[in-house]
Amino acid sequence: MRFRPLRTASVPDAPPLPVPDPPEVMRAVVYDSPGAAEALREASVPVPAPVLSELLVRVVAAGVNPIDAKTRAGKGASAAIDAYPAVLGYDFSGIVVRSPYESHPLQPGAEVFGMAAFPRTTGTYAEYAVVPSLSVARKPPSLSHVEAAGVPLAALTAWGLIVETAHAHEGQRILIHAGSGGVGHFAVQFAAYFGAHVTATGSGRNASWLRELGASVVIDYTTTRFEEVVGNVDVVIDLVGNVHDATGTRSLTVLRLGGLYVMVPTGAWPGYAEAAADAGVRATSYKVVPDGVALATIARLLESGAVQVYVDRVFDLADAAAAHAELERGHTRGKVVLRISDD
Repeated sequence: MRFRPLRTASVPDAPPLPVPDPPEVMRAVVYDSPGAAEALREASVPVPAPVLSELLVRVVAAGVNPIDAKTRAGKGASAAIDAYPAVLGYDFSGIVVRSPYESHPLQPGAEVFGMAAFPRTTGTYAEYAVVPSLSVARKPPSLSHVEAAGVPLAALTAWGLIVETAHAHEGQRILIHAGSGGVGHFAVQFAAYFGAHVTATGSGRNASWLRELGASVVIDYTTTRFEEVVGNVDVVIDLVGNVHDATGTRSLTVLRLGGLYVMVPTGAWPGYAEAAADAGVRATSYKVVPDGVALATIARLLESGAVQVYVDRVFDLADAAAAHAELERGHTRGKVVLRISDD
């Protein structure tokens, strides 16, 4: 993938769709207390009411993310849940039902995608959701709602890691761990788009696909120690941490002096800052921030074909427990998405 200047043309506005008034109750997937995937159940709950600056959207599809499964298990963002039964989910793609005011650019009928408030769990595993108006963007017309629902949290995380933190540029050497996952497959594409030389770790079955996404080198972590074949890199994007085979500690050894080690909070490991300083490298973490402006930029890349979203599995809303079980097996390529209603 060759570097191309970022396009500035906006995603074209699609004609607004007819929007009936929302019902008083809706289908949602809830859980009554932290537990295994089987704790998720379908229920009828009240349709939420938006407050000033929020949109009410009819959710057509919802992305499933690792933070959802961690929260359900009592970790992740579970501290932000103040009452049960609770509805999980941050990612969505759907149709605006109510806008904050008449002059708002996203009026009822607009097809949008984005994130619910984060880390406060407001729940997109439901037929309707309230979302901050500044956290959404127009859905790229070329993407289905199922595809668009797989984008927001993962792509915004990757954007923050690659563009806002690593400042990817021509010739920069970037190692990305777990390149075939939800965040990883976007990170590989963003880094390659901005001209970086990308090395990605993943399983052998994903090697050809990772090269198609833009990785120049792919290391099969099941057969090869990455530190034995790569070194002197400028940036390591660690989406694994020390949970698996001390990936974080080993990553510090492949950075050039003064290089940058970046991880996500769920992969943080005790003592990483001190270990990085001892190795003569910098270390930081990045936590995703819902950002409609950045998402609109990503939408332009998606619409132009410069970046693609890969949806591995699609489950019906009633099968959310199976979707979580699939995600927790840890070998998903790209994204898992819940289909909640027809487009």
